[in-house]
Amino acid sequence: MELHDGEIDNQIHQSCVTTSMTPDLPLTLVDKPNKRRRKKSIVWDYFTVQTVEDGCIRAYCNQCNKSFAYITGSKLAGTSHLKRHIALGICPVSRERNQSNCAPTTFTNGNAANPPRKRYRATPTFVSIPFDQNRCNHDIAIMIIMHEYPLDMVEQAGFIDFVRSLQPQFNMMSYATVQEECTSIYLREKESLLNFVCGIPSRISLSLDVWISSDTTCYVFLKGHFIDNNWNSHCLMLNVVRIPSLKDDALNLAVLTCVSNWRLDGRVFAFTVDQSFLSDTLARNFRTFLVANDPNFLNGQLLLGNCLAQVLCQLAQSALSSMSEVVWKIRESVKYVKTSFVREEKFLELKGQLQVPCTKELSIDNQTKWDTTFHMLTAACELKEVFSYLEESDPSNDSDPSNELIISTDDWKVAEALCTYLKYFFDVANILTSPCYPTANVFFPEVSKIQTELTNASMSQDPLVRDMTKPLKDKFDKYWNDSCLILAMAVVMDPRYKLKLVKFIFSKVFVQNEEDWTRIVDYGLRDLFLQYTMETLTLSESFGEDGNIDISINETHQEEHQGEIYLTTGDGLSDFDVYISEISENEQTKSELDRYLEEDLFPKSQEFDVLSWWRLNRYRYPTLSKMAYDILSMPVSTVPHDSVFDTEIQRIDSYRRSLPPAILEALICTRDWLRYGSLLSPSPSTEMSDAILKREI
Repeated sequence: MELHDGEIDNQIHQSCVTTSMTPDLPLTLVDKPNKRRRKKSIVWDYFTVQTVEDGCIRAYCNQCNKSFAYITGSKLAGTSHLKRHIALGICPVSRERNQSNCAPTTFTNGNAANPPRKRYRATPTFVSIPFDQNRCNHDIAIMIIMHEYPLDMVEQAGFIDFVRSLQPQFNMMSYATVQEECTSIYLREKESLLNFVCGIPSRISLSLDVWISSDTTCYVFLKGHFIDNNWNSHCLMLNVVRIPSLKDDALNLAVLTCVSNWRLDGRVFAFTVDQSFLSDTLARNFRTFLVANDPNFLNGQLLLGNCLAQVLCQLAQSALSSMSEVVWKIRESVKYVKTSFVREEKFLELKGQLQVPCTKELSIDNQTKWDTTFHMLTAACELKEVFSYLEESDPSNDSDPSNELIISTDDWKVAEALCTYLKYFFDVANILTSPCYPTANVFFPEVSKIQTELTNASMSQDPLVRDMTKPLKDKFDKYWNDSCLILAMAVVMDPRYKLKLVKFIFSKVFVQNEEDWTRIVDYGLRDLFLQYTMETLTLSESFGEDGNIDISINETHQEEHQGEIYLTTGDGLSDFDVYISEISENEQTKSELDRYLEEDLFPKSQEFDVLSWWRLNRYRYPTLSKMAYDILSMPVSTVPHDSVFDTEIQRIDSYRRSLPPAILEALICTRDWLRYGSLLSPSPSTEMSDAILKREI
């Protein structure tokens, strides 16, 4: 019966233990079983066992002659450490031999003429990968791009020593070399992305964001938003342009650079900017340029919007500023609890005694991110009873003669009202934090909710609510009036809502003139649909000029039946036949848009994916689906998803400012492209979404 290595080692161990426990037995009786057994482990092709002294046996490497513990008294060391010595290249003789051969190797006994005997189980192997300097250069450049490491790290002593310890053959890159490698990667990725963008059927929407450096130099970040052939949505960085200041001409030049670099002439559909730095002159210039770029689309009404994230941030800051005294009290009270382990333990003990059902964790806010202040206020309001008891039970409060930190009942009412309206802003802003940029159809219900709530609150009988929300409504009205048409058209492209949701919401927001606003959206959709239909007809005419037949089905039908005499069957249903014919003709004259709007709404579900729905229905609505391509990809925000809640303007650090503009653009754009991976791969939820839609259609 064959024994495995572990079983042999156990038997050796048991034999040694038996020897130590039965000293009266002759040594020869104990040694005999070991002599009869043949060691089966692969390590014995590389090691020789020698007895050093009584009760101590060591294993010697046949190549480097280093000794290792094997048996010491009753303790058995086993063979795992012996295997590691060979398999991991610890043995210097074996490592030098493998490096000189530069070929895949397996365990050998150092003698090619005497290969190891055949084993009945798989033997451990290791592979020596040939060294490739170019591949190492490429990998270091990718690492620097992905993790935003400084380019000069390749010349730092600590990094050089670390790399040499891993691979002594590597010739360390210079600063200039790593610059060239990063630029080469950027150019390859850009060429691939440019070919991809030129091949998609949809137009491109642009968003523009501006970062400032310490020397007041500005950096314009231009992103492209589009839907590809597989109905996957993309938001990718296209250009990073350095300009001396926020002058109108400089910003216009940045946009022109983007349009030229990416061959977007006649393909720009919508344009979203941050209203805070947009002057009237610049807005007029952008609109004129984009209308000239493609004059067919509603005379530019869809080509300029506001950044929703910035609008929500301004509203939140305004609300927090109006109640700054209460916010300060709560913040200091939270600091008082969280900065002392004893006080925090006391706070938690009181919470348990009072059985306050709060699941939120109390935390100190980061004042550069307004969502952290919202979470702090929300948690504090739920724990207000605990704060009250803590104030009464903590004697240190008596030492403060002014008692400025004591939060009154009225203060808590203010905080709760503030949290109510911050919650509306937070819910909408939170949608923008998704790494996958959301489609435009999701924003109309959420934004209209803010408009409705602020309108109602501004007319409240409660002076606290009215005074707090009236300035907020005045600020939000401008965004709503400028953007509701765009957002409403986007939600019509959602088969769960269509124009019915627009009518419903407008009836609540525009009580007096709801029909007028609904008619504006309807007219805008039909004008847009007409433009897409004309484009389709133009393409069809061009197709017919190539020699293909370009005759309509109705014309063919009329030619085939000219001069024919129709006879009735005598069943008395000839009038019915005429009726059916008229119905069919009327149905054929209805446009895709009419048929789409008249169909029943698609049932709502959490798994619904609007892009999957259009992918499955693009053949039913060929022209309308082209509209959906462009409308659903319109951006409503300009800031990155991880900066939605920032209250401070984005700034370029001193290291990035020191880089040449071309290198900075290459690093930022390439990182964005590599982070999002392959453009051609469908999203993981595509198959599941398609299956759900097919089941429900």
